[in-house]
Amino acid sequence: MSPVSLAIVGAGDRGTGYARWALAHPEQARIVAVADPSAERALPLAAESGAPRFTGWKQLAEMGRIADAVVIATQDGEHAEPAKAFAELGYHILVEKPLAPTEAECREIVAAVERAGVIFAVCHVLRYAPYTDTVRSVLESGQIGEIVSIQHLEPVGFWHQAHSYVRGNWRRSDQSAFMLLAKSSHDLDWLQYVVGRRIRRVSSFGGLKHFRPENRPEGAASRCLDCAVEPDCPYSATRLYFGRLREGRHGWPLSVVTPTFTEEALTSALRHGPYGRCVYDCDNDVVDHQVVAMEFDGGASGTFTMTAFTAGGHRRTRIFGTHGELSCDGQSVRVHDFRTGVSTAVAVTMDGDATAGGGHAGGDGRLMAAFAAAVSNGERDRIRSGPSESLASHLAVFAAERARLTDRVITVE
Repeated sequence: MSPVSLAIVGAGDRGTGYARWALAHPEQARIVAVADPSAERALPLAAESGAPRFTGWKQLAEMGRIADAVVIATQDGEHAEPAKAFAELGYHILVEKPLAPTEAECREIVAAVERAGVIFAVCHVLRYAPYTDTVRSVLESGQIGEIVSIQHLEPVGFWHQAHSYVRGNWRRSDQSAFMLLAKSSHDLDWLQYVVGRRIRRVSSFGGLKHFRPENRPEGAASRCLDCAVEPDCPYSATRLYFGRLREGRHGWPLSVVTPTFTEEALTSALRHGPYGRCVYDCDNDVVDHQVVAMEFDGGASGTFTMTAFTAGGHRRTRIFGTHGELSCDGQSVRVHDFRTGVSTAVAVTMDGDATAGGGHAGGDGRLMAAFAAAVSNGERDRIRSGPSESLASHLAVFAAERARLTDRVITVE
């Protein structure tokens, strides 16, 4: 295959991560443009790749089609317009999940790319992880028989919730997306993928339990740097970010807080930026816990739990079949056979850890490799998260949130 030329739209943590995959694999892809209104984010990536910097997607689009494909890694609410514009220009498109914060915009994006006939993929990176291949292989082999029910846990983690969904960019549904879409669209998509059936009906419960002004400890200040109770607070920004700085862990989430890894720069960021705020004195409104009950085509049932109040770690799943049970946690798979009474560990190939900073256990890299190959060779079957598949899982997410808000069982369209 010849290397695919890529334009990167959005030079934040995710966009930069995908760009660096291309820089590490020049035989598969090369960066020819970087578009981001923030010079602080865009200029280092432009310099690293040797590509020109554009001040935003509109300036890039005005140039016509100057690359084979575009990676759209802007904020959630800024996916629809560039996706439609670049589809019309004939770009093949890779867009960060979620597709868009509204069902209407998701449908508009899918209609635009199908009309244009371009190759299109959504960054449902969990579909591409080697671990997922192992789980699907076991299920498809029939070892546990017919799937009857599923339990799936997304342990967001207390510090991750505080970083991304209380202080960070995804704290408000009107500025990004509701929690189930922003964080857990991965999970409902992954469940549909491994089960091999679409979600048909959903109900849901949850809310914002803890990160509220009324739970603010007595004597707490508005910023962790000034707070008398900070040393005993589990959500201390000072402990989280300075701890990582002093350990030399300069990737996500520290890289989101400051691009300069010095104590002076970090102190300034926590003093003046959003990540130094008290978690009980933010403008967040997304839920910190949610449960979704679901029924798949064919009658299998499932439950999904998303909660902030864990130590974090890998997603954990149990799949119950007529002949056995499969348990998995992002890095290990174990099967118990009812017929023999034997539990067996299944070998799993790991490529990095399962976090975003670790490349989702190889999912990020394999997604990029699949997209590059699809664009270069026209091999559309390399794409596991195309328009119809991604729209189906997004519709299930929107239905689940409607179910939570209206206290109803919703049939997914």
